[in-house]
Amino acid sequence: MTADPGEREHTRERTRTGGRTVSALLVVDMQQALVAIAHRASGTVAAIAGLQARARAAGAPVVFAQQRDEELERGTDGWRIVPELAPVPGESVVPKAAPDSFLDTELDAILRAGGVTEVVVTGFATEICVESTARQALSRGYDVVLVADGHTTSVRPDGSGPYAAPEASVAHHNEIYRNLRFPGRRVRVLRAAEVDFGGRAPAGSGPRVN
Repeated sequence: MTADPGEREHTRERTRTGGRTVSALLVVDMQQALVAIAHRASGTVAAIAGLQARARAAGAPVVFAQQRDEELERGTDGWRIVPELAPVPGESVVPKAAPDSFLDTELDAILRAGGVTEVVVTGFATEICVESTARQALSRGYDVVLVADGHTTSVRPDGSGPYAAPEASVAHHNEIYRNLRFPGRRVRVLRAAEVDFGGRAPAGSGPRVN
């Protein structure tokens, strides 16, 4: 069977980095209007802020995906990334208009240029932009870490609307990725405290976050 283009590119990146894991932290849609309606917002922001600090200290890329649409107009307060997670000079902010952060954006090119082999996925909302982006990262040849306590969804009463309650939705997607097998890729679900930007696998799985 012929490898797909993402698989071939993944192999080339592994060769270019000497087989090392080169991780990038991806922060999806942590914008003021969205965080304002997020479940467990302060805890999620704190988890991502800790990841940012460690990634920057390790010299790992920190990349932001930023939604722009009729409800999140460029330049408005709601469109802006929350101050606690604001990019620092030199970090890439990728505008997007779809749940998939790779679709019609420069995200893939930015990651390739940095020699990235693994994407550490965080952000909002679990079952929409986080899920779409994580799955596309795998399809494009990247290993994926879904940060168990680093993604969230909107606040909503239990059993209301088309979605599960927020805690159930987060737990459900964490469990999917714990059991997901994707040929040629490594897929992990880790707590923020377990993520290692030095390219080494954490020593243990640690306590589970649902």
